[in-house]
Amino acid sequence: MAKQIAILGPLGTFTEEAARSFPLQQEYHLKTFPSIVDVLAAVSKDEVEYGVVPLENSIEGSVTSTLDWLLHEVELPILAELAMPISQHLVVAPREQLLSFAEIKKVVSHPQAIAQCRNFLQEHLPHAEIEYMNSTATAAQYVSAHPDEPLAAIGPRLTTEIYPLVFARQNIEDYQNNFTRFVLVGKQPIELPPSEREKTTVQVTLPEDFPGALYQVLAVFAWRKINLSRIESRPTKKGLGSYHFVIDIEQRMDEVLMPGAFAEIEALGCQVRQLGTYPAYLQQHTVKETC
Repeated sequence: MAKQIAILGPLGTFTEEAARSFPLQQEYHLKTFPSIVDVLAAVSKDEVEYGVVPLENSIEGSVTSTLDWLLHEVELPILAELAMPISQHLVVAPREQLLSFAEIKKVVSHPQAIAQCRNFLQEHLPHAEIEYMNSTATAAQYVSAHPDEPLAAIGPRLTTEIYPLVFARQNIEDYQNNFTRFVLVGKQPIELPPSEREKTTVQVTLPEDFPGALYQVLAVFAWRKINLSRIESRPTKKGLGSYHFVIDIEQRMDEVLMPGAFAEIEALGCQVRQLGTYPAYLQQHTVKETC
């Protein structure tokens, strides 16, 4: 029996597309869940072996529900990353006369999708009500189930292949270089091909009574010439001014430099937790349609 990968559902989400794009070495069945939290909980409770969730978007930044659950709620190593180009499309139910922008009264989608298209919505649909849903596919499903209402959804091209929907306008994201990082998480190792990029992600918690601790943490990596591609603070949830720092390191865990860096950071009184060391894949843009 094939192992299962949990994804944000229903079918037709960007997460489904990402899960199918990871270069996995064997067949896995996809199982949909209604929210990112449900995906991570299912993997944590061993209902499925692995999960794919969005972690960061190049326009809107981190997906906080993913990051906070990985930090606070579950012990799930990051096993791989896929950076995937994201194109958003405005879709409507088909009818004899396609809805004009002026006739659309409500636009529904996931908050990240709405945020990636703010300029388009402000210019073309300033009158339309915005309603957030758990996923882009849930929004598409909702619009297709109410074909007589003046509704539109924002989501991937895949939704028009799954649901009875048509494009009202394609490629409506505000910035062309729109990528989302998806991560594969799970308790057990998984077979993956090598990648040109390898990364390690760690969580560092600073001592509250140590002025300049963050500077000294970064210096630990700097003098070893270890490149950092991202650093982000997230609340520890213990009080104002108390933060975890999530750091992406541009190399895999090695036997010398990285353990030495972590030991030095711990000697400063900081806590270090490794969130994963993994291959990072990049999916290239396909040619966009202009209509």
